[in-house]
Amino acid sequence: MPKPSNLPRGKKKNPPPPEPTPQDPPVPQDPPTEEPPAPTTGSRIVVDPITRIEGHLKIETEVAGGKVSGAWSTGTLFRGIETILKGRNPEDAWLFTQRLCGVCTYVHGASSVRSVEDAAGVTIPENARIIRNLLMGAQYLHDHPVHFYHLHALDWVDIVSALSANPANTANLAGGVTPNAPAIDFAAVQARLKNFVDSGQLGPFANAYWGHPAYKLPPEANLLLAAHYLEALKMQAKTARLHAIFGGKNPHVQSMRVGGVTCRRDINNVRINEFRSLLNEAKDFIDTVYIPDAAFLAEFYAKPENGDWGSIGGNENFLACGEFPMTSQEPQSLFFPRGVIFGKNLTVQQLDVGEIEEHAQRSWYRNGAALHPSIGETEPNYTGYDPDGSYSWLKAPRYKGEPMEVGPLARMLVAYGRGMAEAQGAINSFLIDTGLEFPAMYSVLGRTAARALETQIIADAMGGWLNELTIGRSAYQPTATPTSGTGMGLNEAPRGAIGHWIDIQNQKIGNYQMVVPSTWNFGPRCASGKPGPMEKALENIPVADMEKPLEVLRTVHSMDPCIACAVHVIDPESDRAYEIRVL
Repeated sequence: MPKPSNLPRGKKKNPPPPEPTPQDPPVPQDPPTEEPPAPTTGSRIVVDPITRIEGHLKIETEVAGGKVSGAWSTGTLFRGIETILKGRNPEDAWLFTQRLCGVCTYVHGASSVRSVEDAAGVTIPENARIIRNLLMGAQYLHDHPVHFYHLHALDWVDIVSALSANPANTANLAGGVTPNAPAIDFAAVQARLKNFVDSGQLGPFANAYWGHPAYKLPPEANLLLAAHYLEALKMQAKTARLHAIFGGKNPHVQSMRVGGVTCRRDINNVRINEFRSLLNEAKDFIDTVYIPDAAFLAEFYAKPENGDWGSIGGNENFLACGEFPMTSQEPQSLFFPRGVIFGKNLTVQQLDVGEIEEHAQRSWYRNGAALHPSIGETEPNYTGYDPDGSYSWLKAPRYKGEPMEVGPLARMLVAYGRGMAEAQGAINSFLIDTGLEFPAMYSVLGRTAARALETQIIADAMGGWLNELTIGRSAYQPTATPTSGTGMGLNEAPRGAIGHWIDIQNQKIGNYQMVVPSTWNFGPRCASGKPGPMEKALENIPVADMEKPLEVLRTVHSMDPCIACAVHVIDPESDRAYEIRVL
């Protein structure tokens, strides 16, 4: 089979960076006297449950003329961790917060210890800083490939189509897409998939939208990516071991403590070499499989005839707290820089943490006022689902009154605008290899590509960080809990910016607040009626088949929500009601 014309093309002239256009951030407006209209009538498509997502989320969309005209994002689970922490020892907070999620198994613990260290005014030893960077990097190397292959790929790859592929032609295709990857017996993979399908126990492949017209890949490409799905499962187990080497186990590392880490004895040649070996395996997979696959999908699905996914599903405002401190000086030494972008303007502005507020007027909490997280309140008040009123357990974070997308795309755009050479090189090379222009980054495909590109950047950097460890040097600074004080811990989870705020009173937690990535991205409308980033990104997404809203799922999955979903689609032009179960 000849190489398809929609494979990634050869090197092209380096695209010029986008011209920055100085622009002041939008001035927050007074709340409107009337709320925007919300869907209250019309037929619905209920997709419940949606897997390949962590937690509980409901998204209700109104569809008019074959496109989404409005969306309402609802977090349907109240957990109350912030309330549980009140009155506890601040040094224990990280053990609770780390268990907010079993996917991002490290990141909340890291933010928590940083918040207490900030309140105590402690500087951790260099070995501790390096170990924490390595543990955070390991989180990315595990999380991003899992998202691409096991949570998001099935939105683009038709597994049933792969059963009709010609394995020999798939091998030829692999020679063009992933020429440096290890050889795969595609006939054996196809037989394995067929046996799985014939068994009738389809697990993650059950009751999906196979055959949907939005699936455009030829059978051979579907088989290739299905094979890489299986290879990524093997790599997932190996990258999880990276946490265990210096963290004790995965999920939920055990070696953190306010003041540093407790794995000093594990900082030895045997452990370092074991970590390096697994890191190199992960890096090879990223370089030879993950990056080429991401570029292939991006170029293919950006074509107008395949959906033009490089032009839809994006946002204009982005926020990054930055991550990976290279010295004790933050934010100056952060490997991924801190900053905000308004209106796609790559003249990046400084992040003023004091300008962050959480709105709760449209959420199920007693106090709906917009509050800074340091004085935030978490007092539940469920009043029932009302898209005209309160409709989510998620609050609505805003920066200078504006919704901000966080996550891989935000980090890469801020880094690009700040002049980070690694980010500029990665994005420019991606655009060259796919033939896309820079505006394509502000899309569903751009968001997915940014996740892959930053994974490669982090993997490349981690070997150097590993070399900086000094055997025998201290990794822990004993720290006394202050009698009173406030602290803040910022970092970047794979899914986006995190902030923990702690108020210590009489050496106990008086108040604790967290603003997490999926709150930024999937929060509801704010007091001014402005949609959250996902609600905005869903606008104008096409829906080809009301019974199978695959395009909505693609957009939702592209932000990698840390919440399990139920998606509701309203069609005011029809009286027909649909109820669908999808895995």
